[in-house]
Amino acid sequence: MNAKNSPSTIAVNKRASFEYFIEETFVAGVALEGWEVKSIRAGKISLTDAYVFTRHSEVFLLGVNIHPLISTSTHNRIEATRTRKLLLQRREINHLIGSIERKGYSCVPLRFFWSHGLVKCDIALVKGKQQHDKRDTEKNRDWQRERGRILRQGRAV
Repeated sequence: MNAKNSPSTIAVNKRASFEYFIEETFVAGVALEGWEVKSIRAGKISLTDAYVFTRHSEVFLLGVNIHPLISTSTHNRIEATRTRKLLLQRREINHLIGSIERKGYSCVPLRFFWSHGLVKCDIALVKGKQQHDKRDTEKNRDWQRERGRILRQGRAV
């Protein structure tokens, strides 16, 4: 498979699965400027405080920090955390709006990736976790890690 056509991950929101129950995911295109694509290719992107919101039947991404390169031209006004439009089909937008406004879901980005030379974003409808849910998630993750160690030691013997 051609490297340009294979989806490869750019950035992952690691906190999303810890902070939220992920209910449903969507793939969205992202409207970016030229300097942003160059910075993303250089790996200068952060999703830590990002979230998705809707306004006037459109979906936007806020809080994604794309750090500008030093070589970015000086005549552009650079705003690292500007609001970016997400490109989705109308039925997906209507489903997102209905879930967010009526059912009480939130929407967060999970990861950025390349698909056929374009930057795409996985977004998810999520419900917030309570503190005890987060402890359960951490306990299960630790148990899976320990179980893997035990199984590896059993095979080595």
